[in-house]
Amino acid sequence: MGILEVKNVNKRFGGLQALSNVNLSVAENTVHAIIGPNGAGKSTLLNVLVGKLIPDTGSVMFDGQSVLGRAPYEINQMGISRVFQTPEIFGDLTVMENMMIPCFAKRDGAFELNALTTVGRQSDIVDRAEQMLIDMKMIDKRHMHAASMSRGDKRRLEIGMCLSQQPRLLLLDEPTAGMARADTNNTIDLLKQIKAERDITIAIIEHDMHVVFSLAERITVLAQGTPLVEDTPDKIKGHPKVREAYLGESA
Repeated sequence: MGILEVKNVNKRFGGLQALSNVNLSVAENTVHAIIGPNGAGKSTLLNVLVGKLIPDTGSVMFDGQSVLGRAPYEINQMGISRVFQTPEIFGDLTVMENMMIPCFAKRDGAFELNALTTVGRQSDIVDRAEQMLIDMKMIDKRHMHAASMSRGDKRRLEIGMCLSQQPRLLLLDEPTAGMARADTNNTIDLLKQIKAERDITIAIIEHDMHVVFSLAERITVLAQGTPLVEDTPDKIKGHPKVREAYLGESA
């Protein structure tokens, strides 16, 4: 049994069947990619996993507990963190202030904006945020305003903010979207480092096959809201149904 178990999940929007009998098992401490052409249901599935959508039928279990009916913040506190397609950071704050926010939330279960004004008395928060910036190789950018950074650095900051919450499952929604190739490769290297150094499971939705085949240990292919096949990267590459439904389309 995987750390994340999705069973018989269905979701309809009016006349559109977005998800149809989706079954997915993500093994603990692996990198599992979910791919598929546009309209395959990937984003809908991800929104079900983080509590933004409730499926019409089926179950979603994380570490033996149902996530259905829980608010997104409750799912986050269970140990699931999500990296959004567009980096979700606080552009008007410095890199250091951004990193302190999830540290406060992890420690206190909530965050108040005025907490940053008393940071001088919060040595534990400062230490944790600084260590994460060191891990993310961003300590030299600690005083920069987040909005002024490149997309690659914004993504690196967001990933660090998620890791500050010490998740067991990290969900990545197209983490390299809009990046130049150099930033993409740097993000791949960062995710490999995270996986090597931490006890963490990663599930990734991604269109860039270079990213998918660089990171994934297992791949699930969605087509028209239904899982088409799940296998190792080597077998996915040559699977005729996959080439027809997805790889062939991108080629």
